[in-house]
Amino acid sequence: MNKKNNQLNNQVKSYVESLFSGIGTSQQLFDLKEELATNLKEKTLDYTSRGMDEQQAFKEAVISMGDLSGLVADMRLLGQDKARQAVYSTMTARISLAGIVFGVLLTLFGIFTIAMLYFMKLPGEAVAGSGIFIVAGGALITYSILTRETTARFGMNKIRAALYAISIGLILFGMTTAFITRYSTGEMFIAIGSLMVFFLVGVGLFLFLALTETDRRKSSYR
Repeated sequence: MNKKNNQLNNQVKSYVESLFSGIGTSQQLFDLKEELATNLKEKTLDYTSRGMDEQQAFKEAVISMGDLSGLVADMRLLGQDKARQAVYSTMTARISLAGIVFGVLLTLFGIFTIAMLYFMKLPGEAVAGSGIFIVAGGALITYSILTRETTARFGMNKIRAALYAISIGLILFGMTTAFITRYSTGEMFIAIGSLMVFFLVGVGLFLFLALTETDRRKSSYR
């Protein structure tokens, strides 16, 4: 199964790369290639599940994508338009920076709130409940960092980055829930059970994403 997946991945990558051969690299082009590759893989797997052989399924998937000459022409023009690329990169960088700053502030707000409620000697579940701000902040920071374009790497596909953010959010939420249930019930096994549900799902999603990660290094697309 892994061999077949690798063959399909290589076939899809070769097709997409040849489709946009000779076009200058840009974040927009990287995003488009990622989207097309994902759609091609999904369509190919769908056709193979219906009984087609792999080669025929891939051909049908390519045909189902329709005429892509317009997209290729647009990307070719964009590759030559450095001003548009700069505007796009600047805009996405500002959005990413705002997300990182807001995520850090949200996380710090959660930490300070927990400390304040702790020294107010409130019940433990009320103190731990403020950890939800850390959960939200951690997820936002993860998403913003991954979608940020750098000099060495393209920003990650937004859907994939959102899944990473969800995985981190689930892990942090599991820890928060464990503290809340520990203090509200007084039973450690209930806390561990609460942690286990969200933590395992979050770790599983994170590992799946990490093990299927694509190369975002700019040197790979030159």
